[in-house]
Amino acid sequence: MISRYIRSFLNRESAGQFIRLSFIGGLNTIVDFTLFNVFRGVMHISRFWSITFAFTLATGLSYVLNRRWTFRLKSTRGSARETIWFYVINLAAWGVTVAIVDGAAAIFGDLTLLQENLAKVVATGFILIPKFIGYRDGVFGRAIKAERAEGQINGPTEATTRRS
Repeated sequence: MISRYIRSFLNRESAGQFIRLSFIGGLNTIVDFTLFNVFRGVMHISRFWSITFAFTLATGLSYVLNRRWTFRLKSTRGSARETIWFYVINLAAWGVTVAIVDGAAAIFGDLTLLQENLAKVVATGFILIPKFIGYRDGVFGRAIKAERAEGQINGPTEATTRRS
């Protein structure tokens, strides 16, 4: 059962999704870091709120891009369930980001803006694969399955076909 699930990631479709998700993640990282640095360095908003505001805005962009491009869903609107789960997953990612940046500050003392950015890079590395799994199987899994059943998306993956 677990090996079958792991194999569901080892195909052309999942590889393409992961590459697209990584590309969008890179773009969102630029958006997130730009906003973070504007909030923190220019507007002098606290580290916590700068991370929170930047992450929230970048998450909205991420939702739209991942739904339409990474997972190639044709319907223009997601369900409330889908949107809520997307934000839940990203709330967990936000928590990891805050914990890592605050942890770095606790270990190394007051951080410069560059050091805060480096801690955010470390956090980004920790959250990439769990977010992909959460998006593919949790957030967009039902929509992917529904569009496959309607013939709008080609080829099922094991992870989405075994769901009911």
